[in-house]
Amino acid sequence: MERRLNVPMSDEEISQLRAGDMLYLTGTIYTARDAAHKRMYDTLNEGGKLPYDIEGSFVYYLGPTPAKPGQVIGSAGPTTSSRMDKYTPLLLSKGLKGMIGKGKRSPEVVSAIKENGAVYMAAIGGLGALLSKRIVQSEVIAYDDLGTEAIRKLTVEDLPVVVIIDTEGNNLYETAAESFFESL
Repeated sequence: MERRLNVPMSDEEISQLRAGDMLYLTGTIYTARDAAHKRMYDTLNEGGKLPYDIEGSFVYYLGPTPAKPGQVIGSAGPTTSSRMDKYTPLLLSKGLKGMIGKGKRSPEVVSAIKENGAVYMAAIGGLGALLSKRIVQSEVIAYDDLGTEAIRKLTVEDLPVVVIIDTEGNNLYETAAESFFESL
């Protein structure tokens, strides 16, 4: 199913998403990669507070290239999501509701997605220049010292993503492979 949705989304909207749904997201999402995830994880484990309100938020695993003159942001392709797997269950337990990246997730992350009513989506790798055109505003809000891995607040319009893992744990990477082999 193809849909246009605003982010952040309500729990009800998230619960209606199914693995394989094609979405166009409009609204606010945040960026964070490996170094930012480690810093947030360490901060939480030390009893500290995150640099933005993670409750209900969506994160795009992204470290953009520098913007050229006249651009809001440089190339904005997804980073391999499994690099954040160590940190993800804790962030989901603190209210993170959506993740955008590429590639498979660990069984622990799939379990945490189900437990916390969250969703994992993929943006198509290799299309960073095109995806950047869907970002209409970008502002570094935390960890500026991390350069491209700083946390950014993005405003997106019709950012194309595919639901990979839904709130029930249905995983498109698994079901698509099963369907393919059944068709042989």
